[in-house]
Amino acid sequence: MPDPIYTLTDAALSLDGNAGPVEILRSISFEVHKGESLGLIGPSGSGKSSLLMLMGGLERPTGGRVTALGHDLGDMSEDALARFRRAHMGVVFQSFHLIPTMTALENVATPLELAADPDAYDKARAELDVVGLAHRADHYPAQMSGGEQQRVALARAAAPRPAILLADEPTGNLDGANGAAIIDLLFGLRDRHGATLILVTHSTTLANRCDRIIRLSDGQIDPMEQAAQ
Repeated sequence: MPDPIYTLTDAALSLDGNAGPVEILRSISFEVHKGESLGLIGPSGSGKSSLLMLMGGLERPTGGRVTALGHDLGDMSEDALARFRRAHMGVVFQSFHLIPTMTALENVATPLELAADPDAYDKARAELDVVGLAHRADHYPAQMSGGEQQRVALARAAAPRPAILLADEPTGNLDGANGAAIIDLLFGLRDRHGATLILVTHSTTLANRCDRIIRLSDGQIDPMEQAAQ
């Protein structure tokens, strides 16, 4: 079997609180392989989004190791992490995080331009077409609905053809119909580009579309799930 895309070994995360360190995650260990889709589920406050932040190099583990594509994310500098994310990861948040002063086309082209891709705008336009928004290329985020903005965010994440797609409650701010459309697009992008998908969700129905589910409870993998493995 080829080397895993991700290896987490006793990964832990503590953050400073008013009364001292707060343990957010503890003893998280698992692997994710190329092309796999993994659903992270659990109640609010269980650590799902924090775990995704560790896997995206947006938080550093305070214990254990998080390795992505053979790189120890905890040992990399901030600049190296930024370059690594730009080269290998696409991230989709619940809040769309589009740049309000840029058109849809410019938003999608931005990561390609940062990578000095000479065809940035052609690729961005093609990706907008994939998500059904070619006709919105010259519109600004404020001129689009929430569902359209999330589709632009998906196109932006997918345009550089990342090896890893990270999605944190991508349907959380959308109604049922728009949410279902976004999920179909997300899995379609995964299938079309062969990316590995890590998805945080409160929805068991959505998680069940993934190849595998990890359930978190109180900052660790649910003990019942661990016992069943």
